Amino acid sequence: MKDRSLEALGLDGIPAERPLIYPGRPTTEPSLLTGEQLLQLDVHPARLGDWYVAKQAQNLDDTLSRLGQAVTGCRHPVIAVGSNASPGQVAHKLGRSATVPMVPVRVCGIGVGCSAHISRAGYVASAPYAEQEAQGVLVVSWLDSAQLRALDATEFLNYRRAILPGDVFEMTMPSGERLGGAYIYFSAHGVLADPDGRPRPGGGDQSELLAALLAASPRLRELLGPDPADWVRKAGADRALREEGTQIFGDEGWVLPQTDFLPYLDDGAELRLYDDLPPLGDSLPPRP
Repeated sequence: MKDRSLEALGLDGIPAERPLIYPGRPTTEPSLLTGEQLLQLDVHPARLGDWYVAKQAQNLDDTLSRLGQAVTGCRHPVIAVGSNASPGQVAHKLGRSATVPMVPVRVCGIGVGCSAHISRAGYVASAPYAEQEAQGVLVVSWLDSAQLRALDATEFLNYRRAILPGDVFEMTMPSGERLGGAYIYFSAHGVLADPDGRPRPGGGDQSELLAALLAASPRLRELLGPDPADWVRKAGADRALREEGTQIFGDEGWVLPQTDFLPYLDDGAELRLYDDLPPLGDSLPPRP
């Protein structure tokens, strides 16, 4: 049997520890992350919990139950636009014993940009923005309530959590099934703009992004340069430098405020006043 460890699959990289590999390698196939393993899921024209875990004689919900984990109907789908699509980063954030279904889903209406702040690790993270014509494949993870709270702790206060309805932002599973909704984290700082005023594309090579930002701003070069390796080393070690660099983004006129997700803001998440979260995994029937 093929070795399905994260290390063997080349998916064990952790951007939080190696900032220049951000956003890390995402899973490209429906999978179940369980500990250090990433098991394939066999797609069927049925609900997620009925998909079989490859090479096992159990469907996903039965496998989760056997492992003492919440079944899919009690979990919360969360769209990833950055490192939360990387199994290595998810395992780092949630713990090496975490069990999480992760599925590439076609999502409409969401573009991937760059958050207008410098993260604690020193990289400039990806962030979503609303774009009516956009469509692409984004990884959706199904988290239990404790995992969702743990992820919140890694995202706040730089990100806010919204509930995107499936009738506005169409989300189609590999089986053809449509999700009724999903959570997404959007930047509280806005997204960075390109020279043409459009959102700067995110999700690409971090070194190229940082090099472009350094080349465009003498103040950033003086503060964090001369090169991307120096940027992440200095920023990762000094909160004051991160905050000053974030301020420079605004001073350079690079910041596009993000208000399109505010109507969908999950106020309970913002206040972190929740114990029993309603699952959003209910889906619409497959399209004919």
